[in-house]
Amino acid sequence: MVSTSPTKEVANSDGKWIEEDTSRRAKWWYSTFHSVTAMIGAGVLSLPYAMAYLGWGPGTLVLAISWCMTLNTMWQMIQLHECVPGTRFDRYIDLGRHAFGPKLGPWIVLPQQLIVQVGCDIVYMVTGGKCLKKFMEMACTNCTQLKQSYWILIFGGIHFFLSQLPNFNSVAGVSLAAAVMSLSYSTIAWVGCLARGQIDNVSYAYKKTSSADYMFRVFNALGQISFAFAGHAVALEIQATIPSTPERPSKEPMWKGALGAYFINAICYFPVALIGYWAFGQDVDDNVLMNLKKPAWLIASANLMVVIHVIGSYQVQIYSSQLIWYTCMVHMYTSAYICLSI
Repeated sequence: MVSTSPTKEVANSDGKWIEEDTSRRAKWWYSTFHSVTAMIGAGVLSLPYAMAYLGWGPGTLVLAISWCMTLNTMWQMIQLHECVPGTRFDRYIDLGRHAFGPKLGPWIVLPQQLIVQVGCDIVYMVTGGKCLKKFMEMACTNCTQLKQSYWILIFGGIHFFLSQLPNFNSVAGVSLAAAVMSLSYSTIAWVGCLARGQIDNVSYAYKKTSSADYMFRVFNALGQISFAFAGHAVALEIQATIPSTPERPSKEPMWKGALGAYFINAICYFPVALIGYWAFGQDVDDNVLMNLKKPAWLIASANLMVVIHVIGSYQVQIYSSQLIWYTCMVHMYTSAYICLSI
């Protein structure tokens, strides 16, 4: 099995397929929690806020359509990974070269992929810092309060060490912990809303504002729902960790893992969005956990879970970007070494 990336699978003298790269040893459930980690982010906590601008009918419809459409596009990406018999497109840049040519492909694909991944990681940095600050404020009320920028730096320092891990499989433990945390804090959010019940004089009327402002807020709500279904930017990289043979191509376990991830996605997103909006109506905060102030220990735990989750999400999103920069640096220094050696 030929790969357009440096790693590949070949047949041995007995005609049996073997792997040349130890990174292709993932099972189908690896793709499940990698996809969950990449897909389910802290954006799930803003879904009730998006519902406040869209309303019951349109909000639920947009959420359901987004779920179906992104599942379909995930299926397409999985099929494209081995759309050419005997070849694996391990990264988007490889697929871009095949689709648009070796020169034009990288210029079309790379900027978009980097914008999505770097943008997500910036959001994760800020979210991780905010939730870490909130956790410390609730867990240690007598401690000296630090600025949010310091907490963001602390969060970033964690990734200085995690970024030394060599490949996707090496972050599997971090990714699994992040997937469990995403399911946990989502459950805390909707169970907390359900236990609290509706606020007094809850209203599901559209928020009162100017027409222009409301239009922009509706678009923002649509963007929040779309952003909540991230994960496609690393779909090929996740599938690249799964072994593939002519008898059992990688798309089969990857699709199985994707279905598992989307099932977890559904039981996280829909309850949080619908129950959070049911409980607070148009008064819901852009982070539904902020509406839940009691019990304090549970809300503090949920914020810590968000921190652990975005640590894993950051690593999953940044992996391919790091690989791109690493490859560029290797080529640059190799070329410089050759020039100096001549």
